[in-house]
Amino acid sequence: MNNIISYVEKEQIKNYNKYPIFRSGDTLEIKIWVVEGLKKRLQTFEGIVISLVKRNSFNCSFTIRKLSNGIGVERVFPLYSKIINSIIIKKTGHVRKAKLYYLRKLTGKAARIKERLL
Repeated sequence: MNNIISYVEKEQIKNYNKYPIFRSGDTLEIKIWVVEGLKKRLQTFEGIVISLVKRNSFNCSFTIRKLSNGIGVERVFPLYSKIINSIIIKKTGHVRKAKLYYLRKLTGKAARIKERLL
């Protein structure tokens, strides 16, 4: 039974857009579809990836954190979702942890992450 579910998930993943490979600490710009009444428009959400959940399955998700007017805003996105139009990597971060929840307590220069040189 478990093999059938994993097979179906792999087939569904093939039908979605190919997104770039990113990890915790990277700064992403995500263009998402927003529906307001009968209108659809693209809106950007740019921030730092603070966590990834289950990278190898169909129901994987990631959390993005940004500062908006001095207030931290976090949003969880399912990776294979119809609302995501595109994902662009702005900066690659050099971090030593998988979950960057400590960034919630930091602001300003203290919340900066070193850039990873490729």
